[in-house]
Amino acid sequence: MSINTLILRNLKKNLKNYYLYVFALVFSVALYFAFVTLQYDPAMTETKGSIKGAAALRTASILLVAIVSIFLLYANNIFIKRRSKEIGLFQLIGMTKNEIFKLLSLENLLLYFGSLVIGIFIGFSVSKLILMILFKMTGVEGVAGLHFSEEALLQTIVVFSVIYLFIMLMNFAFIKRQTILSLFRVVSVAEGKAKKISFWEMLMGVLGILLILAGYYVSTLLFGGDLSSVNELFMAMVFILAAVIIGTYLFYKGSVSFIANMIRKKKDGYLNVNDVLSLSSIMFRMKSNSLLLTIITTVSALAIGLLSLTYISYYSAEKSAQEGLPAHFTMTDDEDAAKFKKILKNEGLDYKEQRIETFQIEANMANVLDVNMEEMNMKASTMYLPFVSEQSIPGIDLDPEEAMLTGTNDILGKFMTFKDTGAIELKGKTVTIEQNYLGLNDEFVLPYYFTAGGMPVAIVDEEVYSQLKKDLNPEIQLENSLYIGIDLIDNDKIEKANELFQNTEFIGRADSQLEMSNRQKMNMGLVMFIVGFLGLTFLVTSGCILYFKQMDQSEDEKPNYTILRKLGFTQGDLLRGIQAKQAFNFGIPLVIGLMHSFFAVKSGWFMFGSELWTPMILVMVLYTVLYSIFGILSVLYSKKVIKDAL
Repeated sequence: MSINTLILRNLKKNLKNYYLYVFALVFSVALYFAFVTLQYDPAMTETKGSIKGAAALRTASILLVAIVSIFLLYANNIFIKRRSKEIGLFQLIGMTKNEIFKLLSLENLLLYFGSLVIGIFIGFSVSKLILMILFKMTGVEGVAGLHFSEEALLQTIVVFSVIYLFIMLMNFAFIKRQTILSLFRVVSVAEGKAKKISFWEMLMGVLGILLILAGYYVSTLLFGGDLSSVNELFMAMVFILAAVIIGTYLFYKGSVSFIANMIRKKKDGYLNVNDVLSLSSIMFRMKSNSLLLTIITTVSALAIGLLSLTYISYYSAEKSAQEGLPAHFTMTDDEDAAKFKKILKNEGLDYKEQRIETFQIEANMANVLDVNMEEMNMKASTMYLPFVSEQSIPGIDLDPEEAMLTGTNDILGKFMTFKDTGAIELKGKTVTIEQNYLGLNDEFVLPYYFTAGGMPVAIVDEEVYSQLKKDLNPEIQLENSLYIGIDLIDNDKIEKANELFQNTEFIGRADSQLEMSNRQKMNMGLVMFIVGFLGLTFLVTSGCILYFKQMDQSEDEKPNYTILRKLGFTQGDLLRGIQAKQAFNFGIPLVIGLMHSFFAVKSGWFMFGSELWTPMILVMVLYTVLYSIFGILSVLYSKKVIKDAL
């Protein structure tokens, strides 16, 4: 038999085991080639100034290479160990290690570069679709075309050729250091199978659960007002990160075995076939893969968390714009307002106008805040707030001794909790007026640049306003003191009015609510696009790794299936146990990853937007559905092994 015939026969024989590896490789190459193609696409060049797409995609392509490289090297390590007996047989029939390495290299060459060609073709085919998705998510007006880039082709070939060389070096090192005897024992020693749960494993199990719960608990206190100083927040974040990661490792190392052992003991030794195939298997298998599962769980939680946060920001763009700019169009100059109103009138667009005069005042709010200002390195007497007259705000009627606050963002609200009643002092240059505080309203009445990005606005009686206006401290006043808000009567005409606004030159500051929303969607859309595709790549690669591990275990447990079949158990009996086993193997990392991301997102989501549940649930459901596909594939493969066991 010639070496070429041997290569083709081996390739044909192993292709049924490699199909998911080939799929992941083709998927990774296609995605990378599409990403690199976007960098050189003329349509991206036109929008480079608006979304900085090329730089962001270049960074994403580097991260993509890192993910794919780790996956391919790890997957190759699994496959080379699975073929250790085959390599040993080649040596027994007289082949040298160099000949065996040449055989495997040529076989991998066909498989790897065949997948590379297919991936490049698919990447080119879908590059237009990916560009359309990017334009849709960012709101960029551009024409997506099918563009082939020679630079992208060369870069893709170079990158994956380097990865291939690393794979060959790994195979060469493996073959060189193994003896014939050790090659026949690689699989049997690849994973430890302990027979007894030790006291230290039980202790690790309990400690792992406690560390995870402690991390979750501290995350709920992170921005709840309990931690007021910067040092406390930093130490809490470090503790959460360390506790959750170490706790996750100890959970896989000891907690799973500890819990499964407790369930098994509760049954007093009366285990059915489902228990044998599920509980008894994962008790000892999962802890041998504890480091791998910890990495997969942590990165999965990171991917879900980042995607949830970016989607929260994207989803909340309109509401955030409404809070930052209370009117459709805001200005600070009378001439600008007159010019724009004239344009709207000429176009037949009806509008309403609101004018608010506002100044900055020094306020002592020590009696209305539930926070220790000294611990936050702040002094209550040095807080500067914008203040307006009650007559500027419709529906507000105050007595001379009364004042109220309105409009504060969620971030400030997490650090400063306001009481319902109390007294505040408003200080001018020489005069100090004490006011009865009536509470905090949710309504935003001034643009963000008057409120330092989130400070509340003080509303006072007209008489008090006039008195403070005459006694202003010039050192703390802003450049502009007039807010002019213009709202369209017909909301359907906002886009047309925004086009007119963009084509108009203004002297002073002028902002558009729609434009602010579009900018946030553009920025977050690009981030969500990149994080989504990187997360999808990691999901596919990590799912494949878990699938390969389960494939190994199924082959390793094939003799057990044969014995159980001979004892009279049907395929259905064994399959139910396998389904329970795969539910544990895939479900535990998924559930732990979802829990990690949930507490991470819930602790700081308010910094990214105003909506939590809808974006987060959508991301988690989508991730769960895609992740579950690999669990189903593992069950189908185990079903085939069970069928062949007898």
